[in-house]
Amino acid sequence: MKRRVSIFGATGSIGQNTIDLIRRAPDDYDVVALTGAGNIAQLAADAIDLGADIAITAHDARLDDLRAALQGSGVRAAAGTNAIREAATRPADWVMSAIVGAAGLAPGVEALKQGATLALANKESLVCAGRLMLETAQTHGAAILPVDSEHSAIFQALIGEDMAAVERIIITASGGAFRDWPLEKLADATLDQASSHPNWDMGQRITIDSASMFNKAMEVIETHEFFNIDPARIEVLVHPQSMIHALVGFNDGALMAHVGPPDMRHAIGFALHHPHRKHLPVERLDLAKIGSFEFRTPDEIRWPALRLAREVMERGGMAGAVFNAAKETALDGFIDGRLRFPQMAEVVEDVLTQLNSDTGLIDATMTLDNVAQVDHLAREAAQAVITKRAG
Repeated sequence: MKRRVSIFGATGSIGQNTIDLIRRAPDDYDVVALTGAGNIAQLAADAIDLGADIAITAHDARLDDLRAALQGSGVRAAAGTNAIREAATRPADWVMSAIVGAAGLAPGVEALKQGATLALANKESLVCAGRLMLETAQTHGAAILPVDSEHSAIFQALIGEDMAAVERIIITASGGAFRDWPLEKLADATLDQASSHPNWDMGQRITIDSASMFNKAMEVIETHEFFNIDPARIEVLVHPQSMIHALVGFNDGALMAHVGPPDMRHAIGFALHHPHRKHLPVERLDLAKIGSFEFRTPDEIRWPALRLAREVMERGGMAGAVFNAAKETALDGFIDGRLRFPQMAEVVEDVLTQLNSDTGLIDATMTLDNVAQVDHLAREAAQAVITKRAG
């Protein structure tokens, strides 16, 4: 029997890798919905090729373009955030959540309400509303499978293990584009330099987040939320080779590591085929050729995002939503040329300081509406900080 699948964020790197795997076994899947943003040609071509029921662009103004690209195919076109959210209510067995940013939260929640298995690549969902996501899954008999390479690695290392025996979790970071730069040079880092990753082929925003380590800071918070582990037992190591994705340490002193090539199709494939393992078209590592693995303790002066993540976890409530919204806005400021590279972390810290004092806001009941309100206020605050700094 074919599995019904939907891919939210189909035109991004995670979405395209997911489509690559589905194309390799077309008789196994019925594609329900594909969503994207501005890359209409790619979205339409994939929807036609996969025989999707519907294709949705996030941009209302591009609906006519999408309709034209799909003309005669039988694939329905739609546009806008409401249409994306509605698509998540369509019956599906497996849903890839790969929309970048806080915009991925609501569709993910809707998919969980339908009892689907949610393959979660959208970091912001757990950072902004981890408790809401997990409670929704439990209430509706849905499952969440992590697709970040680090969290997939942790998940796999824990199969058959007793969580009570886990002493620590170590997630690794490549260090990004600037891991070997002198600190004093970071203020002069350009957008092009920050947008080039030494190991992974990813979108621009996540590549810059890797260079600033905001990506890893988000993953620390995700680890805390998804695996319900004390933040003090979560460690980060810089691992330039990006081949050991995570390690789990047990109370007998053993460390269990997940080792694999820097290819997102492994984590995607694991989630797609779970609970089984199937052949994947990824590189087989030659450990003798690799020779050795390198590890370093991350410098929180170079990467203050890691320190801020600890503060967010200590604060709790919806501090994660503040953190993410301020981070996304600061990233926009860097991309637009209004901020220098190190100033992104300064903006996020300023916004956390401002909004974390509002206990009524941060500690309100975690609902989609309340998360959206916190997100909006944090973005406004971040824009004000950026404007002040630019002035």
